[in-house]
Amino acid sequence: MNKMKKWLLGTGLLSLVVFLSGCVRMGSDGKPDTSGIVYRFLVVPLESFLEWMVQNFNWSYGLAIIVLTIIVRLIIMPLGINQSKKSLIQTEKMQSIKPQVDAAQAKLKEASTPEEQMEAQREMQAVYKENNVSMMGGIGCLPLLIQMPIFSALYYTARFSTGIQSSVFLGIDLAKPSYVLVVVVGIAYLLQSYISLIGVPEEQKKTMRSMMIASPLMIVFMTFSSPAGVGLYWVVGGIFSCIQTFITNVLMRPKIKAKIKEELAKNPPKQVVTPQTMKKAEPIKPKAVNQPKKSANGRNSGKQKRK
Repeated sequence: MNKMKKWLLGTGLLSLVVFLSGCVRMGSDGKPDTSGIVYRFLVVPLESFLEWMVQNFNWSYGLAIIVLTIIVRLIIMPLGINQSKKSLIQTEKMQSIKPQVDAAQAKLKEASTPEEQMEAQREMQAVYKENNVSMMGGIGCLPLLIQMPIFSALYYTARFSTGIQSSVFLGIDLAKPSYVLVVVVGIAYLLQSYISLIGVPEEQKKTMRSMMIASPLMIVFMTFSSPAGVGLYWVVGGIFSCIQTFITNVLMRPKIKAKIKEELAKNPPKQVVTPQTMKKAEPIKPKAVNQPKKSANGRNSGKQKRK
């Protein structure tokens, strides 16, 4: 189930990035079509906001992008922490019903007819429903989805904004991909993945380790193929992700585990599926001692003939 929900999340986010990236049509001269919805409602306002900060505060475009990222992340951080809290609660509850889920999955594997398969699936759904546990484990991608339009707008702003095209920040050309930022982004999101494993049971760590590599690689690839102005957004976002993960996984997780343990002690999980018991092994019968065969006349065939 963990692999499935993470695959769905990763696929959904990648599809959204591709969709948003393709929403700005390009003309034959290589310039964007300014009449498109994404360009008018995302790129133009973002470019205007960056120019406003640069002109009014005498900032560089790099600093303006960093401030923009901080504003966005501060807005969505409470939402992300709340979503992570719900996910942690659901994860802890799922551990309490794991024996029943394993029993239902075992029945599903052993089912030989469509009817038996449907019955096993109904039992599994009943386990989650009766114990008020989400089959998706409380997963939520709203904070990430909110960032995607901003990422898309910033991508095209960095590519076509005259100010960013001629801007340099700390020796980095914001109009071109930066290998330095690619490395920093990779380190930031690898650190965030490491923090996310703190306090996680070993069984869950095995399923999460693949995402430890896949998620940073995806962001590193997007940073590598984007202008450095977009890379700055991911760098600051990675730092915020580390802070948010530390808050939820290191500070909040122990308290949530203690609370759920106390609740389960008062209200144990409802028994919906009974784990299958192993069949008792039949007692081993002692092997019969090989008796020498008797011949037709009643004598032992194994005896030697008398001389």
